[in-house]
This record gives sequence, structure tokens and C-alpha cells, in this order.
Amino acid sequence: EVELVESGGGWVQPGGSLRLSCAASGFFVGDSNMAWIRQAPGKGLEWVSGVNSGANTRYANSVAGRFRISRDNAKNILSLQMNNLKSEDTGIYYCAKHERRSGLISTSPESYTYRGQGTQVTVSS
Repeated sequence: EVELVESGGGWVQPGGSLRLSCAASGFFVGDSNMAWIRQAPGKGLEWVSGVNSGANTRYANSVAGRFRISRDNAKNILSLQMNNLKSEDTGIYYCAKHERRSGLISTSPESYTYRGQGTQVTVSS
């Protein structure tokens, strides 16, 4: 059974940093297309970043240069390092797994079959 458990969220001032982690079980993160997806208050799901089974990464324009997705295959963990955070980064962040493994990293949040329960990130002064 696929299970994704996020952690690492919290409150941070603008310009600060947070590191999110996603502990996966029931499958191997290194063999999967994974992503981070977020939902701002009152808005829909937004794809943030993804990594495919070949370790290629992709970022939304709004976070490129500030966020970095990575994975620890030995621990079966997906991470998201977030630097220079802005108020518009506030939201619930979800770890997600795509049903298919492929070279293409989907930017559609709805295409990811599995999501964790999410972790809240609040950026404010």
C-alpha cells in the first residue's frame, strides 16, 4: 500500500527557509515520478516541483531558483528545500506520486494518483 507522510512545515518570516520531507512506504521513490504540490488558502492545487525516475527535476516558474527537490533513496524520502520564502508560498504542501514512471514530469497536480495528508507552510511577518 502506498503511503506518503509529509513533515517539516511551520511558520517562517519572508526571506526565511524551510525543508519539507516526505517519508514514503509501499514503493521506492527512486523508481517513481514524484512531485510537490501546494494549495494556497482559497485556491486550487498548484504543481511546485517534480523529479522523475532518472533524477531529472523540474520547477514551477514561481519557485525556480529558490526551491530544490531531492530524494534520499536509502531512506526512501523525498525532500523540498525552500529558500527565500515569500508570503505567496503560504499553503498546504503535499508530496505526490504519479501512477506512471516516465521521462516526462507532469505539471498537472491532478495527474498524481497518490498524495499525503500535507504539511502547512505559513510565510508572514
